[in-house]
Amino acid sequence: MSGLRQVLARTHEVPVAPEPGAVTLRARGVSVDRRGANSAQRRVLAAVDFEVVAGEIVALVGPNGAGKSTLLAALAGELTPSEGSVELDGHSLTHWSPLDMARRRAVLPQTHTVGFPFTAREVVAMGRAPWVRTERRELDDERIAAAMAAADVEHLAARSFPTLSGGERARVALARVLAQDTGTLLLDEPTAALDLGHQEAVLRLATARAQAGAAVVVVLHDLGIAAAYADRVAVLESGRIAADGPPREVLTTDLLTRVYQHPVEVLDHPVTGAQLVLPIRR
Repeated sequence: MSGLRQVLARTHEVPVAPEPGAVTLRARGVSVDRRGANSAQRRVLAAVDFEVVAGEIVALVGPNGAGKSTLLAALAGELTPSEGSVELDGHSLTHWSPLDMARRRAVLPQTHTVGFPFTAREVVAMGRAPWVRTERRELDDERIAAAMAAADVEHLAARSFPTLSGGERARVALARVLAQDTGTLLLDEPTAALDLGHQEAVLRLATARAQAGAAVVVVLHDLGIAAAYADRVAVLESGRIAADGPPREVLTTDLLTRVYQHPVEVLDHPVTGAQLVLPIRR
């Protein structure tokens, strides 16, 4: 009963913005097992240590099945580790209620489905739900409008969400996450359904949020985008982190060729000097 009383007594305080360089999320020895089709357990994450830092974009990259989305789900509290623990703002995830977590981190999943024909603006407005009954509710209209403008979905405001294209739904879902206005953003393949221009726009938004002090984790398949925008890149291989550091130290020809099991060339653009990551095609 004492544990129940502690939960009921929580004040659900409004968090302050994280200090630059502060660790907002930390995984300690996180392992995740999943049951396969033959009912056998399979380890998809193995003893992962990982930190998310305010003011920084960290990209999770690696081949299919490497554990990128699984790690993101564990960080978000949407998946309970088989071993190890995850801390959010210095406390175990079990310390926080769902409302507390929603005020501290926002999550963009890979798929974007809504069970009812809400309009695009109504979906974006859902991001403001954690701030009901707080003084921040007065910012709802401002934050919703800013998020829709940033995600280029203002013209979709009155459209029914299920009628939107895949790319339009992805941008509306991103606007919901932006409107939530949290200190940590977890984005799972936010560029997957987008055209080239909107892919770049999403990473510019992520950069702006990091520069404003947020911690941003983004799962990416495009290594060129990771090289261009991430402050850190964590390369996952078979459920483990093979390398974690600045793009120029991590995204190397030898490492990527081994991890992706395909020849890769890493070079600098002849004019801009930007790091380029290209598959070798024979």
